[in-house]
Amino acid sequence: MDTSIRPARALLAAALIILGILGFIYGDFAPIWQRIPIENLPSRVPLSYLTALIELFCGIGLLLKPTLKFACLVLLPFLILWTVLLRLPAVIAVPSMEATWLGAAEIAVITAGGWCLYAAHTGGPLTGERGVRIARWMLILSLPAIGLAHFFYADQTAGFVPAWIGVPYFWTYLTGAGSLAACLGLAFNVFPRLAATLEAAMLGAITLGVWGAGPFLHPTDRMAWTGLTISSAIAIGAWLVADTYRSNRWLGTGKSAAGITLD
Repeated sequence: MDTSIRPARALLAAALIILGILGFIYGDFAPIWQRIPIENLPSRVPLSYLTALIELFCGIGLLLKPTLKFACLVLLPFLILWTVLLRLPAVIAVPSMEATWLGAAEIAVITAGGWCLYAAHTGGPLTGERGVRIARWMLILSLPAIGLAHFFYADQTAGFVPAWIGVPYFWTYLTGAGSLAACLGLAFNVFPRLAATLEAAMLGAITLGVWGAGPFLHPTDRMAWTGLTISSAIAIGAWLVADTYRSNRWLGTGKSAAGITLD
């Protein structure tokens, strides 16, 4: 294993490995997040196993130096296809429904994280600093849909807030506003390192609060494991983008705050 691996890359690798294992166990795509709209699609089961194999390979490959570059080269197109083929059609078909934008945005955040790894570890096109800028803008453009969903679907979002935390609507609106504020901070280079890091931390906290207990309370529940894994991958995607700012000052502002650090 690569002993110099950064935490965000290791956690994304773990999420991919878990998704791959779930795919082989159930012989199907991840429910909701990888839903194939055509239930009787020919070769559906073989395609689901191929998807699981790619996820498992990329997860293991991200952990090992000899396979890191190839894993990044496979992972980015896979995530782009996941976004374009499974999420954009819904946006095009029902552009007035915020939920379709949310679904695309969530996977786009994971894709942004994958693009950061691609930019840092391969020599292909759109790598290096240019690739990181693309990844940053993918995150920026995804955050409005994520933030606005908390306002459009306040009742449903509040229902996910654990009862022991209390005041569910307060947290619903606060986290929605947080994603919108992070979007503005990143877009205009106002404390971008702080904005990206806080967004990743907030998504991680939401993951633990909403999905964290599920696999322990219901260890055989497929949805509990899938929800925790996908939600974790979204938070990790934001973390990977935040990592590209780690050489900048926390309260840096302006053009100088847009400096890029590769993994």
